[in-house]
Amino acid sequence: MTISEAMPHLWASSRRLHAAGKALAAPQFLGVENSLEFRVGPERQPVETVRRSHRFAAMVLPALLAGLPEAVRVADSVLAVLMELVDVTARHRASTDLAGRISYDGDHVLLTVGEMNRPLPDPEEESGLFLVHRLVGEIGQYRGDEAGYVTWVSAPIRA
Repeated sequence: MTISEAMPHLWASSRRLHAAGKALAAPQFLGVENSLEFRVGPERQPVETVRRSHRFAAMVLPALLAGLPEAVRVADSVLAVLMELVDVTARHRASTDLAGRISYDGDHVLLTVGEMNRPLPDPEEESGLFLVHRLVGEIGQYRGDEAGYVTWVSAPIRA
């Protein structure tokens, strides 16, 4: 059982309140591509790393996806993918801090999480990756600055 499988999926309350209540305006200082970054330090265990990154992303995704007709559905998918990638990366961490980035350009959401001390395992080894492969259009890895592997995924926004 992975960390993400053991944790409850009851994290959407803050996003749903914003989506159900008033519309959120897109931040004026961001350009065509909106993005957010997070970093979790080495003192955090994998379970806490997953929890903290998820909590942060859930708070800021409504603003990042503001104006998107299906923002709640897209945010749910992004959070599910993020949770799985952070879970795997936190348990196979190669860097001091676990860093992530979520970008939205109007057509795709791009997630990057790194760095792992190994290539991304097959879904047969990490069952949560079946969900990741189902929800994203593309997935890959590249070598990060600390000699580990940074995982990236691109999820197209469907009309």
